[in-house]
Amino acid sequence: MRAKITYAITAAVLVVYFVLVGSRGVLLLRHGTVLTVTFGVAVLILPVIGLWFLWKNTRFVQKANALAAELDGEGGLPVDELVRTAGGRIDRDSADAVFAKRRAETEDSPEDWRCWFRLAVAYHDARDTPRARKAMQRAIALHEGKPVSV
Repeated sequence: MRAKITYAITAAVLVVYFVLVGSRGVLLLRHGTVLTVTFGVAVLILPVIGLWFLWKNTRFVQKANALAAELDGEGGLPVDELVRTAGGRIDRDSADAVFAKRRAETEDSPEDWRCWFRLAVAYHDARDTPRARKAMQRAIALHEGKPVSV
């Protein structure tokens, strides 16, 4: 729940920022000189890119959460079997061992979105965020029946 609140607050702050930047871009456009119009257009592109990025990330999180809910309903969410340090951090060797198990599971069933979901969690636990995101994207694509590129 805390992560959802943090995400919502961050998204709201970003939207306010995009509105402020956009208003400055409009002011530059209204000034009417070649230089200010050029800068105005450039400034207006930033909020558009930012809103697109925010939208894509929000959709990704919603789809990943839907997969997690479905997997939880099936009783297939990965069990937290990781060893943690006294400070609560995940032990690297423990994360590597779980990752190896999840990778083997995914290699045995490469078309099963559930395996890719669990592999994404293992990547995340191993602190490999880019690969975790790619694995989750693959899980989403497989779940939606979309073609998956290799």
